[in-house]
Amino acid sequence: MDIALIRNFAIIAHIDHGKSTFADRLIEYCGGLAEREMQSQVLDSMELERERGITIKAQTVRLLYRKESKVFCLNLIDTPGHVDFAYEVSRSLAACEGSLLLVDSSQGVEAQTLANAYLAVENDHKIIPILNKIDLPSSEPERVQKEIEEVIGIDTQNIVLTSAKTGAGIKEVLDSIINFLPNPEGDLQKPLKALLVDSWYDEYLGVVVLVRVKDGILRKGLKIYMMASNASYTIDSVGVFTPKKEMVEELCAGEVGFITANIKKIPDCYIGDTITEDKRRCNTALPGFKKMQSVVFCSLFPADSGDFENLRDALLKLSLNDSSFEYDVENSVALGHGFRCGFLGLLHLEIVQGRLEREFDLDLITTAPSVVYKMYMRNKEIIELHSPADMPDIMQIEFFEEPWVLATILVPGNYLGAILNLCTERRGEQVRLDHAGDRSMAVYKLPLAEIVFDFYDRIKSISCGYASFDWELADYLQADIVKLSILVNSEPVDALSCMVHKSFAEQRGRALCKRLKDLIPQQLYKVAIQAAISGKIIARETISALRKDVTAKCYGGDITRKKKLLEKQKKGKKRMRTFGNVNIPKNAFIDALKIDYDK
Repeated sequence: MDIALIRNFAIIAHIDHGKSTFADRLIEYCGGLAEREMQSQVLDSMELERERGITIKAQTVRLLYRKESKVFCLNLIDTPGHVDFAYEVSRSLAACEGSLLLVDSSQGVEAQTLANAYLAVENDHKIIPILNKIDLPSSEPERVQKEIEEVIGIDTQNIVLTSAKTGAGIKEVLDSIINFLPNPEGDLQKPLKALLVDSWYDEYLGVVVLVRVKDGILRKGLKIYMMASNASYTIDSVGVFTPKKEMVEELCAGEVGFITANIKKIPDCYIGDTITEDKRRCNTALPGFKKMQSVVFCSLFPADSGDFENLRDALLKLSLNDSSFEYDVENSVALGHGFRCGFLGLLHLEIVQGRLEREFDLDLITTAPSVVYKMYMRNKEIIELHSPADMPDIMQIEFFEEPWVLATILVPGNYLGAILNLCTERRGEQVRLDHAGDRSMAVYKLPLAEIVFDFYDRIKSISCGYASFDWELADYLQADIVKLSILVNSEPVDALSCMVHKSFAEQRGRALCKRLKDLIPQQLYKVAIQAAISGKIIARETISALRKDVTAKCYGGDITRKKKLLEKQKKGKKRMRTFGNVNIPKNAFIDALKIDYDK
């Protein structure tokens, strides 16, 4: 295909601004699917995506659009909106030359609108602003257009007004894509140079690789060389998504599609790698992608220890499809063999756990998530602490440093006071406070440990859903951090231990003990739940024993008979408490963390 007729673009927006529905209308208008094949959010193919109503994985689709006797090839990438999936967005943008910035004409510019717009600018994208949901009675296109210019700072002369629900303005959007977005650059005569954008495991085809061809031609039967992994393979098939899989003979410079090559070794597919021809290699590799840094760590253990190898295999296959999480083998006294995993946020953790349980039929136990602390030891060594279980003797540690983030919160003015109070309670430091119309933008420095668990839910709750939130890792600062240990029946539970700021330790210890009291079922004996710091108990709750009336069959007679039975029961319960093993339900490990500490 003539490279001048190709347009590669991504749809970027804040959560719930209508990206997936907008992609549906583009597919429908270009005839990618027949009317009977269409369904809502057709590109959100994952069960978890449909259940939660969010996009988790970026999806590509090739559309053909006829204009004035020319047929244009439009390669569309629908991206996620949540901050935890920003890596998906950055990878998608690297495969494109332009972006459609979708903004809800009733809600206006939100935190992720701003973050994604800046990502597009960093990738030298031509941006077309689009106001969606103009059919809503609360739509204010003039106000939002002005907000885009003032808050984001991009030109809105070529802005398009649309409604993804009704299909209004879709033709104008397609015309703008043709007129304003640049065609890709590339040379068919140069040696093959293609970017490995994404990969996933197919039960029948093996590893499937999504590529963006920069130079040359990628065709079936060609022997390719992967520059980062030094692996060579022969291509079995080449195809595109329309959004159905459609096999083609070749992919030329500027095109996006997928290949299969009987790839047996999953680690050979390195996201961001450069694919070239084995016999005629290109001189330089593409820059690839910046490695994302995990910010939240937790351990995953199989509920059945015999599933350890199945879990290892599942993590290997899942990391192929989601390269933004990392894992390593870990052992726990209480839970056995498992894996220490790093994620980009708590939602990312929940999604990975959900996918492992659904797609690979695994039953998992998840430990308390924690962030990475830096320990400055007395022997001048600096160690990263990923798990409370790895913490050495406190006497060996000089001081701790904890990660801080730069958070951007966009909120209507009447909720600003409550948001500022929340940030102050979470040890936040105000950097900037700007106002644009009736909206305010607060920029705060906050400890990462204070925002990963429930901060997003809290700002949504106190702003009635109107506030939006985005953050990026800023720096490490010295902090007074302690290890909060949880003991059940005098036995420490590794999975519930956590690192907390000293000023919040007692409050969180009491809250955790109270929560666990509700989650752990009653035993035949009393069970003590305790929170401790360096061996000192700071909080305690007791689960009362199940009562059994052992004297029920004693009718009348001497009282000593009843006393003898009660004494025997008392000794039995004491023996059970000494040797008894309290089984903590699987859901308790995650539910125990869902505590509103601010109450």
